[in-house]
Amino acid sequence: MRFGIFYEHQLPRPWTEGLEQKLFQDALDQVELADRLGFDNVWEVEHHFLEEYSHSSAPEVFLAACSQRTKQIRLGHGIVLMPPGYNHPARVAERIATLDLVSNGRVEWGTGESSALLELGGYKVPLAEKRNAWREAVEQCANMMAMSPYPGFEGQYFSMPARNVVPKPVQRPHPPLWVACSNRETIKLAARLGIGALTFAFVDPAEAKQWVDDYYRIFKEECVPIGHAVNPNIAMVSSFGLHQDVDEARRRFRDGFRFFQFALGWHYGFGEQIPGRTDIWEKFQVALANMPEEAAAEGGIATPEGLREHLRKFDECGVDQVTFIQQAGRNKHEHICEALELFAGEVMGEFKEREAERERRKAEELAPFVEAAFKRKQWMRPLADDEIPPVIALGRQVAEQAAKSGAPLPPANPNRTAWVQALERAGAKK
Repeated sequence: MRFGIFYEHQLPRPWTEGLEQKLFQDALDQVELADRLGFDNVWEVEHHFLEEYSHSSAPEVFLAACSQRTKQIRLGHGIVLMPPGYNHPARVAERIATLDLVSNGRVEWGTGESSALLELGGYKVPLAEKRNAWREAVEQCANMMAMSPYPGFEGQYFSMPARNVVPKPVQRPHPPLWVACSNRETIKLAARLGIGALTFAFVDPAEAKQWVDDYYRIFKEECVPIGHAVNPNIAMVSSFGLHQDVDEARRRFRDGFRFFQFALGWHYGFGEQIPGRTDIWEKFQVALANMPEEAAAEGGIATPEGLREHLRKFDECGVDQVTFIQQAGRNKHEHICEALELFAGEVMGEFKEREAERERRKAEELAPFVEAAFKRKQWMRPLADDEIPPVIALGRQVAEQAAKSGAPLPPANPNRTAWVQALERAGAKK
């Protein structure tokens, strides 16, 4: 298996001066450490207005900073909110490609739509339309990165004319494509569209096996790629917190993970948020006293041997990557770093040593199914050269309109006039 670390940039109240800055600087240090230790991925969410739970509203900025402090670790958007109310597809294509360039081809392009009313309502994304808007935007964004020029599009959720969207990414036709999955039905959708499944549900190994089996069966039988490349992969999240003493591991990390779950439930399930006023940490303290001593989702908070056993269950199910929730609640930076180092030193090697061979066998097995999937895809038709509409510069349009109407021309720019005359002599105005 491969291993990733995951960031919401959680910041429970009270918020003292400089705490948010420290949160981001600590996270950058952790990612730099994870890169040196051999972790495969860092995943960074995009959320808006979800106080305390996630202060990660500009993941492209954070990941760009990570790109300059790391060499190997892959930089995962986990995820970009794709409905055009959040992000215009062309802007997503530009940002993904630019991040891929500055990181030398290390981007993973995770996508999603959100289910939090604070986000959906804040950007006026219709709840009933968000899945269809996501699908339209993802397909067209992939086309923008892969085609020169992009032929233009008149859709239900956005429209734009023919343009060549630049820059283009290092990873052609586009970086690996994923979608956030919180239930089994979205896993099936990911398989049908040929994209990786970033699962953010904490499932036991028996259920995980059903999800994995469903995904690869549907991928083989029904896949019609939404992008220009497929990414058959399943990543599942896990709690995380290591110490040689299990009681100390729980003392350091359990409350942080429980806050992660509580704040998630608050914003997505049962809460009532007054923007700028509600104190979720305070409410969590009340609920914490009534939580059970043991919880099934906390299997990743353990000794190295305990975590090894926990991960073997995912490995046996066929999970491709386990992503750790290590930055949660008030977990301390130094404890997170110690746990990452302990994991790399005592647990990671068992799973890493088999990874190259597993990937080779998997690629060989899926190759004929990938070929069949692309035969089912309906491709966007590229424009022939004589079909690409020219775009006349605004200054020239103004001058030509003035000439037609007999209105006085604007004052001539000597430099512009010289360039126009040179182009006319060369017969190269277009």
